[in-house]
Amino acid sequence: MTPIKDKDQAMARRRKRFIANTNNHDRWMVSYADFITLLLAFFVVMYAISSVNEGKYKTLSDSLGEAFSNNEQPSNQLDLIPIGTVPTTIQPIPLENSAMADVEKRRELSEEILKERKQLGEVSEQFEQVLAPFIDDKLVSVKKNDYWIELEMNSEMLFLSGEAELSKKALPVLKKIAEVINPLPNMINIEGHTDNIPIDNAKFRSNWDLSSARATSVVHELVKEGINPPRLSAIGYGEFHPIGDNTIEAGRFNNRRVVLVLMAQAFARYGANDEERAKLLNLAPTAPVVDQP
Repeated sequence: MTPIKDKDQAMARRRKRFIANTNNHDRWMVSYADFITLLLAFFVVMYAISSVNEGKYKTLSDSLGEAFSNNEQPSNQLDLIPIGTVPTTIQPIPLENSAMADVEKRRELSEEILKERKQLGEVSEQFEQVLAPFIDDKLVSVKKNDYWIELEMNSEMLFLSGEAELSKKALPVLKKIAEVINPLPNMINIEGHTDNIPIDNAKFRSNWDLSSARATSVVHELVKEGINPPRLSAIGYGEFHPIGDNTIEAGRFNNRRVVLVLMAQAFARYGANDEERAKLLNLAPTAPVVDQP
């Protein structure tokens, strides 16, 4: 039994040595190869990132050289670095007869406008001189604007109560007014106004009729005094444009009035024609509109 037992033990020792001898001592080379591969990939990526675009580098270099070599250029002003294709500059196309140009032209008063404005001022002073007694009695007032003159005449001076026929004392007043405005070419509006007390009789159905009839009477008298009829117009406003309080007698007294408005030529409806008005306003005449077929 002893020899067999020794034999088995010997075989076991040989098997154990064989197993021990199968351990690979070169396994570190695998990890080392992986590390080298990763390191190589890392350097490849770094090289790719650090590659220089020669075109951009040259542009940057030229721009920096220009900036530092130009002593006249302010230090806080930097030139833009063009990258790629320089975009084409689009120049604005000037437009003729633009709206802004028309607005600027309208703002410029021509010599004719200034001359007429001065003339209106002189006419206003003439009214104040010839009508001074009535102005002092607060029966007439003169209001001047750059483009018209308002001559307010109280109806008590011109008409009897509720009537549209001119009184005898109104005729000398209108004669003096006609002497001032007769040499002028300006358009004249005659506006009739009343208080708010209703009127309804055989002659006038309402204050509209009364105010219109009074304005028309003044127009007829001015025509008799030599004023050219196309210059005149009669307008009735009734009680709808008061200047005083209709609840008290003093206010109603002021509201019963006839207003003569002397209009500037450039702003009157029937004063100047389109070409003359364009000249007065320093504008080019408007071409006539032609209907397209």
